[in-house]
Amino acid sequence: HLFCSLLLLLLLLWFLENSLLSAEVKDGEILPPTIKKLMEGYNKYLRPFFDINKDTVSLYDYTATIFLRQRWTDERLVFDGNKSLSLDGRLVELLWVPDTFIVDSKKSFLHDITVENRLIRIFPNGTVLYALRITTTVACNMDLTKYPMDKQTCTLQLESWGYNINDVMFYWARGNDSVSGLDTLRLAQYTIEDHYTSESEAVYETGNYPKLIFHFELKRSILYFILETYVPSSLLVVLSWVSFWISQSSVPARICIGVTTVLTMTTLMMGARTSLPNANCFIKAIDVYLGICFSFIFGALIEYAVAHFCTLHHPDCNNALMYGHHMHECEEEMNGIVTTIASNSLRLKRRKESPAPTPTAGGEPGLAPSSPTASEPKTAEAPAELFSRCAKNISILRKILRSINCCHVENPHYIDNYSRLTFPLSFVIVNLLYWTYYLYF
Repeated sequence: HLFCSLLLLLLLLWFLENSLLSAEVKDGEILPPTIKKLMEGYNKYLRPFFDINKDTVSLYDYTATIFLRQRWTDERLVFDGNKSLSLDGRLVELLWVPDTFIVDSKKSFLHDITVENRLIRIFPNGTVLYALRITTTVACNMDLTKYPMDKQTCTLQLESWGYNINDVMFYWARGNDSVSGLDTLRLAQYTIEDHYTSESEAVYETGNYPKLIFHFELKRSILYFILETYVPSSLLVVLSWVSFWISQSSVPARICIGVTTVLTMTTLMMGARTSLPNANCFIKAIDVYLGICFSFIFGALIEYAVAHFCTLHHPDCNNALMYGHHMHECEEEMNGIVTTIASNSLRLKRRKESPAPTPTAGGEPGLAPSSPTASEPKTAEAPAELFSRCAKNISILRKILRSINCCHVENPHYIDNYSRLTFPLSFVIVNLLYWTYYLYF
């Protein structure tokens, strides 16, 4: 029993010694003499200077990981000497640090392998350098109407959480040069065209807070999308034109090419959409181009349907020639009817304009030789109105026949001949308009 009691006493003394040691480390009682002297009377819950504290921020190597370095001056940390003191990052709990946070950050974390990636350096004049290594995901509002020929302007905003502009002021240490490392930065889909910094204020109900903004312009690399989407879709359009050089009697061959290209284009559109950003509310530039290609491919399939339909109704050129002669004869017959009615109308008009009847010897009025009855001049107006109506109806009928004759295809093989020229020419013109608009406007 005595042995057990001594063992328990030794364990209790060891535990108390470790607890006291930890308390001394936490309270800064076993720190180096210089640091211990600086920590005497230091209150980490009070910001330095009770007027305004100026805080500078620099951002290095913007990728998924950033190096955030902040500088400020704390008059309570002034000491004698000409060398700076580099402290362990865990001693940051003993100092006052700015409450800087990243606006629009979705997810952020501080690297802690092998220790927390934080640096504290104190200069003799009381300047403190506080560096962090952070990985963050920041939201960026993008306009994808010109995707993938788009340019985006994103921002990284830093604000103070609790101290307003009456307590703390933020500013960039070296202006635009405060951000470095972008010259060697390589991104998968973008190239950084320009970047600059600015200072602003965030206005909330609780007051105005200092804000630092880093702007950077991104331009998407289009080469990948040209090889992945634009070239295959254009080749499918060209492939659909092969059917124009195949005989119209080869129904399986032309139908096979048309249906295959339509299905392949549909698959390509679905595959391209899965790799696009989740912005279904936007009609993007790549959607417009895929729609144009699908329209041309589907139009080539419809072209053969129209040509085959005309071939069934006019299997040879002789029937088409006979149809043309028939339409010509009908038009000549209508012209003859119009000529006859015109001559009759002219004769009636002459009768109407003939002189009045002269009286006879017995005093009775006589009739003109050309007038069988005395009431005929009064009825001469009816054939004139009839002629006018007939002329209008025949004119309308003639226009209808001419329009039908224009829509009629005398030789169905001409449809393929016209398509060989109109489809490629139209596709080239549409491409010129497409690329000019999305690249320069």
